[in-house]
Amino acid sequence: MKIKYKVNERITVKQLATVFSTSGIRRPIEDLTRLERMLNEADILITAWDNEEVVGVARALTDYSYCCYLSDLAVDKRYQSNGIGKKLIELLQNELSEEVALLLLSSPTAMDYYPQIGFEKIDNGFIIKRKK
Repeated sequence: MKIKYKVNERITVKQLATVFSTSGIRRPIEDLTRLERMLNEADILITAWDNEEVVGVARALTDYSYCCYLSDLAVDKRYQSNGIGKKLIELLQNELSEEVALLLLSSPTAMDYYPQIGFEKIDNGFIIKRKK
């Protein structure tokens, strides 16, 4: 398997919806307008490709100076456990300086995954949850 990675390569909303769907991540895949906004407003988009198929996505928002929020890390289930998520994070970090902290909110099912790829669990966070 030869996966290629691309930084800030434009993908379609349908490609994004497909990766979200096949990865198991919960996102509003039926709301294509919202997904389009998610793509348009991201500062960094790293994608993993198997030939012409997008099989992984890291989507982030950042000021490039202090913090970066990793909003989505999704890898098609058929491709999981092959280091693709870790490589997407590595490439994301390459886009940032050492001054920038990388933050994320994890789903409960992924809590054991993130420490394996270099994240440290923290307890000093807060959230106002979205209404939809």
